[in-house]
Amino acid sequence: MTGRDAAPQEPSQRQLRVGEEIRRALARVLERGTLHDPALYDAPVTISEVTMTPDLRNATVWIVPLGGGDAAELLAALTRNAGRLGGLMARDIKLRFAPRLRFERDTAFDTSSRIDALLRDPAVRRDLETAPAENEDSEAEDAESGEADRNGAS
Repeated sequence: MTGRDAAPQEPSQRQLRVGEEIRRALARVLERGTLHDPALYDAPVTISEVTMTPDLRNATVWIVPLGGGDAAELLAALTRNAGRLGGLMARDIKLRFAPRLRFERDTAFDTSSRIDALLRDPAVRRDLETAPAENEDSEAEDAESGEADRNGAS
């Protein structure tokens, strides 16, 4: 697996807490519009998650462009302004070191909508609806054979 699902270990409570604080701070900075990059001016973006390294020195910011915007252009603009964003964010949070920001496109929403579309497919729906009936039949057979074993053994 690639992306944020490929983490080798679970993040600590501190990593989660710092990541959430950075997410909020970045959202406030982007909302204020203090960056003077035309690509980021009123750019509809959602920061879905911020994952931190164990030493809290590096942060991966997972973003989703809203309204079908151009993700490549938005990522390029955020990467160009990563240093400035880090400086503005560092004013809002109290950490010993301001983490280095890396921006990535979050594909979790795309994956979940693809899975949802697959589950709504008529062929899959039919298979899901017939599966419980088959399981009930096999459970009934197992119960009957178990009952016969108990009766035959006594």
